Amino acid sequence: MTLTIRHLEPADYGPIIRVLDAWWGGRRMADMLPRLFFVHFRPTSFAAEADGKLAGFLAGFRSQTHREQAYIHFVGVDPAFRAAGVGRALYERFFEAVRALGVSEVHGVTSPVNTGSLAFHAAMGFELLTGEAGAAYDGPGEPRVRLRKRI
Repeated sequence: MTLTIRHLEPADYGPIIRVLDAWWGGRRMADMLPRLFFVHFRPTSFAAEADGKLAGFLAGFRSQTHREQAYIHFVGVDPAFRAAGVGRALYERFFEAVRALGVSEVHGVTSPVNTGSLAFHAAMGFELLTGEAGAAYDGPGEPRVRLRKRI
């Protein structure tokens, strides 16, 4: 497999939104990924293509409030390409891009029931943060686990 990582483009929005919910086993996820990531955060958002086919994407940005921090908002990998290094390649490309902007730590959140995500982030060197990460981090009924990696 030849994997290519490139910046997300506005034209990627439609193809990604069409497959996003299916990549999550039918869970409604598309509402969490607005088009603005494909327009305004292109320098820190990436698509992965395996032999010319969309294999995954990462939407992230450098914090405007805490310039030493970056945030990974959304990552998706086609189930056919999971465990093939696509997620790791996307994260490494993001780390490279934000490190060049002076970022020293990367943050993200995930659901506490998403054991696959928790295991992936642990393998990537993320630590779990405590404190405000409780049951109401993203509002009532939306428990999240906060994650951080120093880069």
